[in-house]
Amino acid sequence: MTGKGSTVEARTARRKTRRARAPLSWAAAFALRQYVMACLWIAPLVGIVLGSLLAEAAVALDGVVRVPEEWRYSPSTASSVLSSIVGAMVALLGFVVTIGILVVQQATGTLSPRYMRLWYRDRLQKAVLATFTGTFAFAFSLLRSIETDFVPDVGVTLAGAAVAVSLVLLLMYLNRFIHNLRPVAIAALVSRAGRRVLREGVLLAESGALRGADGTRAPPGGPVTPVPSAAGGALQGFQPERLAALAERHDCFVVLTHPVGDFVPPGATLFEVHGSTPPPPRELTGLVALGVERTIEQDPAFGLRILVDIAIRALSPAVNDPTTAVQVLNHIEAFLHTVGRLRLSGRYTLHDARGVPRLEVAGRSWEDFLQLAVTEIREYGTGSLQICRRLRALFDGLLDAGLPEPHREAVRTELRLLDAAVERQYPDPVRRTAALTPDRQGIGGGAGRRT
Repeated sequence: MTGKGSTVEARTARRKTRRARAPLSWAAAFALRQYVMACLWIAPLVGIVLGSLLAEAAVALDGVVRVPEEWRYSPSTASSVLSSIVGAMVALLGFVVTIGILVVQQATGTLSPRYMRLWYRDRLQKAVLATFTGTFAFAFSLLRSIETDFVPDVGVTLAGAAVAVSLVLLLMYLNRFIHNLRPVAIAALVSRAGRRVLREGVLLAESGALRGADGTRAPPGGPVTPVPSAAGGALQGFQPERLAALAERHDCFVVLTHPVGDFVPPGATLFEVHGSTPPPPRELTGLVALGVERTIEQDPAFGLRILVDIAIRALSPAVNDPTTAVQVLNHIEAFLHTVGRLRLSGRYTLHDARGVPRLEVAGRSWEDFLQLAVTEIREYGTGSLQICRRLRALFDGLLDAGLPEPHREAVRTELRLLDAAVERQYPDPVRRTAALTPDRQGIGGGAGRRT
């Protein structure tokens, strides 16, 4: 019994060792990166560590550098100054936390809770928190070194300079969030983020070998092996090159069955593997990131979703602010102009160096983006003349933008839906004519179609 028990314990230990030595998967690294970008405590912790280390360096420097007479302090003065700095930094930290709570309330109440995914990542906010905690740690560490016959004069002067830097950053922080908490400012920020993802080519997996469904070859023969999702969650991203390389190594064809942004239930099919030698399921799922909610890194439609959320919140009876919705439509139109110039497909295929298809992923078509952008705004905003006129101007602008003909036909379809909604909403001919008149400002921008 003892020998068998020892063997089982040895096998368990070897399995634990193999797990411990296993490299971090791409999905785990992606989740860790998302956590670090959204985390608000890492930067302040780094500030505390750096502040303590810099205090020790300042004390050591004070022993070898002779400072001018005007930089010298008595022990009581230095203690008073540093104690005041410690108290001030704690108070300012509380002030910044209060502003953060107000931002959360503002975003969830009148904007879009999904905007918080971007707000958490603000670098200035993290710099402010890190500077405050670093100054606190610096001043507190210097306090411990003050004695009757030794005062860290250099450190006390540097602590005063750190307070000045902290105040400047605080003013910058207040200026940014006073201006950037307006719905139109947030719409501009989100629109830029979504268009940046499109420009970087993340949607097309940054590969010239990635083609739409029309240019793909038939997948290789063989059995089809479904690979389920173990935990489930929102599909936040995937690693196309490594998935294609894994499929090439096992001579198979891998299909990612859900587009980025979809919620994949636990146990649902995440991959379909065509071929007789499928890769290990753990290697496949390790190249796909699933999380609690969507993120914008590989999902530009998530940015468009936030814009639409802000617009329909403004159109709700509780807010009743169609002018804000019109301003958001300006940025939605800019987003659509960027998307409309791309060659989009519902399916994309990544090929290996020999031209053999290895990976197929789901994508979003132009119709998907267009419907997401205008459907809910049309449904909730038809009762507002501003929205009807601005939507019509948006469609006219897209038709004048030189989009491919299939894209233009989708725009005409949405225009017909808008006309039908206006017909139902405005039985009076005069009001109906006003609602059918395109106007980029909603009301007051001039009638008629602009070219």
